[in-house]
Amino acid sequence: MAVKIGRNDPCWCGSGAKYKKCHEQFDRRYEELELSGAPMLDRKLIKTPSQVAAIKESCAVNMAVLDYVGEHIGPGISTQQIDDWVRDITARHGAVCAPLNYNGFPKHVCTSIDDVVCHGIPDSSRILKEGDIINVDVSTIYHVYFSDSSRMYCIGSVSPEKERLVRVTKECMEKGIEKVIPWTPIGNMGSAVNRHAVENGYSVVREIGGHGVGLEFHEDPWVSYTSEEGSGVIMVPGMMFTIEPMVNMGSHEIYTDESDGWTVHTRDGSPSAQWEVTVLVTETGCEVICW
Repeated sequence: MAVKIGRNDPCWCGSGAKYKKCHEQFDRRYEELELSGAPMLDRKLIKTPSQVAAIKESCAVNMAVLDYVGEHIGPGISTQQIDDWVRDITARHGAVCAPLNYNGFPKHVCTSIDDVVCHGIPDSSRILKEGDIINVDVSTIYHVYFSDSSRMYCIGSVSPEKERLVRVTKECMEKGIEKVIPWTPIGNMGSAVNRHAVENGYSVVREIGGHGVGLEFHEDPWVSYTSEEGSGVIMVPGMMFTIEPMVNMGSHEIYTDESDGWTVHTRDGSPSAQWEVTVLVTETGCEVICW
C-alpha cells in the first residue's frame, strides 16, 4: 500500500471494518506474491464492496434483458428485432447498451448465428429459422458500471450435433468456473476449459478471449481459454472477469468479415457456440454475478 494503514484504522476498501479484520492479510499475501515475481492484477482493478454492489445492479439489468430475449426468441424473429428488444428493455431500466458505438460497433447487441463465432451485427434481413443456434451477447452500463454476459439459444428443433455443441460449450464454461480459486493462476481455469472441449472433439478459439469488467467495458486481464496450467495472472479476491469460451465444432481457426470489420466466422464454416458469465473471485472460490 502506498500509505501505511494502522491495524485498527478503517480498511482502505471502504467496508467500515478495521484494517486488521478486513484487508491486512490480503495485502500481506498480495505483496509477498508481487515481490516473488508472480504476475498480479493492478490494485486499482480489485473491486471494493461498494463497487461490487453497484456492478451487481448493472448485472441485474443485463440478466433481465437476456431473460426477455429467451422468452420471446424463436423462428421468424429477425436479429434486428432482438436488437430492438435489447435497446428498449435496457432503456426501460434506466441503463445504456455498452456495445453501441464501442469502437464503431453499430448496434446495441451482438447476435452470432451458427458459424459466426462472435460480434454478429443485427440485421432486419437475417431471420432466425428452425435449426439455428444463436449467441446473444448483452453488455450494460448502469450508473457508470459495466456488466457482460451471453447465452445460447436453440431455435426450434436443432440437430443433435448442434445441441451437443451448445451443451458441451456450457460445460466448458462450468469447468472454468470450478477452477476459479483465489491465489491460484488464471491459466488453470483456461486449461480446464480447453481440456473439456478437446476431450469432446472440439476446439477453442485462441485469438479472442475474456476480460476484466466492471469499472470499464474491457479491463485487464485478457483471459485465454487455451492457457497452460500455472500460467497467467494470480486470481485474488475482488478480481472480476468474464468466462466466455468460444468453442468450434471444427478447427479453431477464424477470420473477420472484411465487409463490416466485425463479424467473426469459423474458417471452415463449422458451427460455433459460446456462453458467457462474469465471476467475482471470493475468499473461498468465486461468485457468478452475471449470466
